[in-house]
Amino acid sequence: MAEKTPMMIQYEKLKGDNPDSILFFRLGDFYEMFNEDALKASKELDITLTTRSRNKPLEEQIPMCGIPYHSAEAYVARLIAKGYKVAICDQVEDPATAKGLVARDIVRIVTPGTLMESSMLEEGKNNFICAIACDTTHWSVAFCDLSTGEFFLTSAPLGDDGVLHLQNELSRFAPREAILCPTAWGLTGLSAFLNQR
Repeated sequence: MAEKTPMMIQYEKLKGDNPDSILFFRLGDFYEMFNEDALKASKELDITLTTRSRNKPLEEQIPMCGIPYHSAEAYVARLIAKGYKVAICDQVEDPATAKGLVARDIVRIVTPGTLMESSMLEEGKNNFICAIACDTTHWSVAFCDLSTGEFFLTSAPLGDDGVLHLQNELSRFAPREAILCPTAWGLTGLSAFLNQR
């Protein structure tokens, strides 16, 4: 196994902190993706898959692909529409004044419910994210559209038709993303209902 460069160590640390996201890793004028992220992004975005290590044995080559940083928004929107989560890693210091490796960090994680750019949103339609919490007697759900600031909250007893009432509220607001507490996750039929939508 080849020795890793400081940049790849930095990349793997950030990727390890965000394993469920496709990591857009800023290198100069591009966001690069490596390994499994490169394989996924290349396929989903129809961009060329390449490697930085063509002269190495096949098992040591690192798949990669990249996009210009100034057009990242369109690529992020396409990945989000396909159900992915994207972590944006940017240079957090000026490369011209950096001594050694340029410091990088995650500056944003984009998910369907956290979109705020008008170019990524459907005009005239809310883009709600919701949080569902419950205990043994009541459920509560909060809906928020981060792009408009609209916020709604409702709560009701679980009772005989409590989950059905919650499902009706979810259907009414049609959130793009849902966050559930462990107890809500265990409500009969709720996770299947959300997955279907």
